[in-house]
This record gives sequence, C-alpha cells and structure tokens, in this order.
Amino acid sequence: MLDLSNVKVSSSPHIRSDDTTKQIMLDVVIALMPALAVSIFVFGWRSLVITCFSVCCCIFFEWFYGILAKKPNTTGDMSCVVTGVLLAFNMPVTAPLWMVLVGAGFAIIVVKQLFGGIGKNFMNPALAARAFLFSWPVIMTTWVKTRTALPLFTAPVDVVTSATPLSYLKNGMLPDASVADMALGMVSGCLGETSALALIAGGLYLLYRRVISPHIPLAYLGTVAVLTFLFPRGGLDSFDFMVAHLLSGGLMLGAIFMATDYTTSPLTKKGKVIFGIGCGLLTVFIRYFGSYAEGVSYSILIMNAFVPLIERFTIPKNPAEKRKTLKQPAKEAEKNG
Repeated sequence: MLDLSNVKVSSSPHIRSDDTTKQIMLDVVIALMPALAVSIFVFGWRSLVITCFSVCCCIFFEWFYGILAKKPNTTGDMSCVVTGVLLAFNMPVTAPLWMVLVGAGFAIIVVKQLFGGIGKNFMNPALAARAFLFSWPVIMTTWVKTRTALPLFTAPVDVVTSATPLSYLKNGMLPDASVADMALGMVSGCLGETSALALIAGGLYLLYRRVISPHIPLAYLGTVAVLTFLFPRGGLDSFDFMVAHLLSGGLMLGAIFMATDYTTSPLTKKGKVIFGIGCGLLTVFIRYFGSYAEGVSYSILIMNAFVPLIERFTIPKNPAEKRKTLKQPAKEAEKNG
C-alpha cells in the first residue's frame, strides 16, 4: 500500500514555479519606492518615519499573531511589508503614530489573519484599515501644505493646511494646482498617492515583471476617464475635468497597486475587466454624489465583495477550460496588498 504519511496537502493555488511569494512582494515594494521618494520630497522625512513604523507594526502583528495562534512564522514572505507600505500611503503625513499602530493591527489581525492569512482574506487589508481609521475623520482629512517642516515622531500641531485637488473638483472647480504639479505630486493628499507619474512608473515595472496584468488598471482608469469627460461638473472643460480626476486622489494608487490584489480580484480576464469597470463606476458615483470627496477606497472594497459573484459568471463551466483558466501564470502567485 502506498505510504501517504509524509504527504502534506496545502491549500490552493498550487503553482510550480521558481517564483516565490517573497520575490513577488519584493517587486511590489520596489515598485512603490518612487512614490515614497516623492512623498519624502513633498512632505519631508516624517513620510519615511510613518512608512517604516507602519511596516514594523505590520511585521510585529504578523509575528505576534503566529505566536498566539501557534502557527508558522509568515513574516518572511514579505506580504506584511507590502501591507505596511500601502497602509502608510493611505494616511496623511500628519497622522499620529498611535493611529498607524491601530491601523496596522486591524489590517493584519482582523482583516488578514482572522480569515486564514495570505490568500484567504476577502478584502484588501490596507484599504480596510483605511476605512476603519475614518473613525477619526478629522485626523484622516487634515492635509498639510506641501514642503512644510514637520516633527518626525510627534503629531504636528498648528500646521498650515491646504485643500486637495479633489476638494476643488467636488465643488465644481478646477484645482489651483497645475497639471504638472498634480502629475509630479506637488499637491496635498495622502502620503503616497499624490504623484501620478511615480505610481505609473511603479505600475510599468510591475507590468514588465509580469506581477500584474493591465486589465484592471486600464478598465478602472478608462471608466473614470470616460465618465468624467462626458459628465463634467460646474460647466468645466471636459478634458481638463477628466485629467484633474485622473491625477487626483488615490486613483492611481488604487487602480495599480490595490485593485490588482490577486486574492481580492477575479481570476479571468473578463472578470478583471468587469471588476475594473465596477470600481470606476463606483469611484465616480461617490466622488460626484457622496459627502466625501474621494471614492477609491470604498469602491475597491465594495467590488471585493462582488468578486465571488463575478467569478461565478466568468469562470468557464467546461472542466477543461476551467482548469486552463485557473492555471495561473508564474508571476500570478498569491499577492496580498
């Protein structure tokens, strides 16, 4: 009789490849570095402090939960590092460090580990933590003026605040910043979302490395572009209004780095396109009609919940085609942003 006592059965996906989760996560971290460099230039060294602290907190909570649950240490796969960077990128530079700690704990323990760890969470941990941190809305919507000297480790007080480009668009006005400023990131906003060019550069790197596919970003950005061009607000020029929306807020960060999370997005190409279009529709709807100027985070989280339904109608029913569809390429191992 065949001895199966030493056979270990693990959960899917089962991928034979030289690529590891750690290598993929390292690629994502590398892709995020241009945006981090811009944030340091725009907001000062406190950006680096918040990012490093967020990463350290996420690593700690991942390790600590493993100790409590008596599970293997998974900090080496670097998924918690990616979560830490993305969490920091979704926070204002004025956020106190205790809030970063709370957000990291919520992202890693509640959203990721309690659902089984990497590959099993149904929503993006960093975005879920951002939504949770809006329990403190004043802190999460205080935008400091660019190039302002800030203390490294204590929460800034009496800082000069500045409106974000989205706040102007919300009121039917074009931002007072130029297109170049918005593209380069010389505007107020969250720590890592301001520079569209830096985020696009990171996205191109991920495409080159085949870590992500272009379907979700193009469908997402294309939907936002079409809707804002066809339906500008305040009688503004359609093209200017569209460009301002594409370059403002967390759209590039969300479309490139968070909507493309393998765990919380569809597997098929058709499903990815539907997912991206849904994210775009919801983003514009929230930006136009919601009380909050931004809509990226909640749009992606809402569409995360629809992924099982999308896959129900897009994964082929034929067993042979289904196996072919579910056989991910080498680079499409588990990525948990």
